[in-house]
Amino acid sequence: MPRFFTNEINEDNIVLTGSDANHIGRSLRMKKGEEITVCCNGIDYNCTIASITADSVYLDLVEKHPCAAEPDINVTLFQAVPKLDKLEYIIQKSVELGVSRIVPVLTRRCISRPDEKDFAKKLPRLNKIAAEAAKQSGRGMIPEVTPVVSFKQSLAMMEELDRNILLYEEQGGRSFGEVDFEGVKSAGIIIGSEGGFDQEEAEAMVNSGAVRVWLGKRILRCETAPITALSILMFLTNNM
Repeated sequence: MPRFFTNEINEDNIVLTGSDANHIGRSLRMKKGEEITVCCNGIDYNCTIASITADSVYLDLVEKHPCAAEPDINVTLFQAVPKLDKLEYIIQKSVELGVSRIVPVLTRRCISRPDEKDFAKKLPRLNKIAAEAAKQSGRGMIPEVTPVVSFKQSLAMMEELDRNILLYEEQGGRSFGEVDFEGVKSAGIIIGSEGGFDQEEAEAMVNSGAVRVWLGKRILRCETAPITALSILMFLTNNM
């Protein structure tokens, strides 16, 4: 069943307009009586098409329910900025795995160092990748890709979460299975760029409450680490 996303919904008058309406009428060639799903804030609204005009699609609500694909833990991925092609891949796969938000962070060892204006130009494409991945994977919401933030700003954002996991290549951290997620509703996963984190940055995050986790003797690439970490986290929190 085709899925469409909206930030607000009136259950008594569900209408899709703009590019969504054009896609339904012209690309999908859907007709009156056919079924579609409208997703809003993690809720699936199963509807039938009541009528289609040149620029609007009017829907009748059949039933609504929480989206089964949405995890019950909100996960923010703090990703030190890698090269653009790697970031696009990370966004696509992390959305498929259930991430709620992706925060690109500029750290000392980032090879790619876009300024705010340059990165802002890339944001529409990055959020489009997130939207397409959300549709493909049956998500009930589109995770946000935020503007790039400084390392200091990321520390402040981490403090708002219940638990933060720092993936660090040096030995000495806990295994993922030793981390307590009981009662945790929001979590952050912190991943370095191609050059990883320097020791001062790692210590700052640990001092702010992040749990340092070691994934083993094999050093993972920056695009492999978030996929591995998210998969393990979703498994440990019964969200697979």
